[in-house]
Amino acid sequence: MAGKSDIYKSKILKELCLGNLLSGSDISLRIERSLPLTLRILNELVQEGKVEERGYAASTGGRRPLMYALASGKMYGIAVAMDQLITTIALVDLQSFTILESAKLNLKLKDNDESLNQLITHLQEFIQGLKIETDKILGIGIGMPGFIDVNKGINYSYLDNRGKSLTHRMEEEIGIPVYIDNDSSVIALAEFKLGGAKNRVNAMVINISWGIGLGMIVNGELFRGFNGFSGEFSHIPIFNNNKLCECGKNGCLETEASLKVVVEKARMGIAEGRVTSMKQLPDEIEEACQDVLRSATRGDQFAVELVSEAALQIGKGIAILIHIMNPELIILSGRGAAAGNLWLPPIQQALNSYCIPRLAAYTHMEVSRLGKDAQLMGAACLVVENIDKQPKIKTAIPVRPFVA
Repeated sequence: MAGKSDIYKSKILKELCLGNLLSGSDISLRIERSLPLTLRILNELVQEGKVEERGYAASTGGRRPLMYALASGKMYGIAVAMDQLITTIALVDLQSFTILESAKLNLKLKDNDESLNQLITHLQEFIQGLKIETDKILGIGIGMPGFIDVNKGINYSYLDNRGKSLTHRMEEEIGIPVYIDNDSSVIALAEFKLGGAKNRVNAMVINISWGIGLGMIVNGELFRGFNGFSGEFSHIPIFNNNKLCECGKNGCLETEASLKVVVEKARMGIAEGRVTSMKQLPDEIEEACQDVLRSATRGDQFAVELVSEAALQIGKGIAILIHIMNPELIILSGRGAAAGNLWLPPIQQALNSYCIPRLAAYTHMEVSRLGKDAQLMGAACLVVENIDKQPKIKTAIPVRPFVA
């Protein structure tokens, strides 16, 4: 019976994450258990200090229900946002869903045999530096590029572990449950739980970054495909441009539309003397990309031209998505969302040219409101999604006493 009680507690805690404020009846419906049982478990969680009573809901004519929320400072997650070049690690409060501490580091994934060891070391150092008890960290959620089998915990593109589970290896060395997923799926999860796709049934989330990723909400759930490899939007072969892609093929969407290409074109244009407020772009690609997108939002004609060219090509790909999936919503997210609504007119121009009007008319498109933290928020959502799964044994990092 104690085992079942723990499972019910985990389910309730999961429902109260993301800043949710719910009544006993709401929670009863969500965990599909009777109201008396739900209230009993809630009372136990209140006594344990994990859940707080937050007063009564506004009157609707009947008896006002008592509202419940997670207690602050009791549950945390480590969120990790990775791309091919840069990794950000953050501590996230699962009650308020705010980032409390973060660290950014250069961590190259391609042709780096030490990338997994480096990631583990950085995580260990980050966790050891936190001023919270380690047993309050419920898990580590990681969004990363590559072909990822979520169930096996394997990334077939990066972070080589000789075909063995990354998550098992990291759990053994760090001592905290680890969950991984593709970066674009993680961003889509963030939009589904916290952003513009919340309560939507069918939505596509475009991750505009060094590639052009895709996360899909299908029938009200995150869609990963047969073994987690869905959403490789970046590698749709649209062009006959004889340009080699990272995947080894020619003419993929990202060869003309990624932010990496935008930065390369910006450097070439500046070197050729194009009229622009941008002078010498920083060597570091992240900083250079920020400069280009910032210049575009300030009206620099050359920077706007570069964003518009990329957007037009992305629009061609989106036309294919609309024809196949007929989504109600498309969200432009990821690093490129910093350019805001500059993406929308050229993408719409492409849809006007390449998409059947009746289909395009029923698809709404918007830029993400989550901004640069979308992937971190999605990685924290991974931890929340797994709260009610079977608990994993912590083996490495001992629980440390809190030091003020």
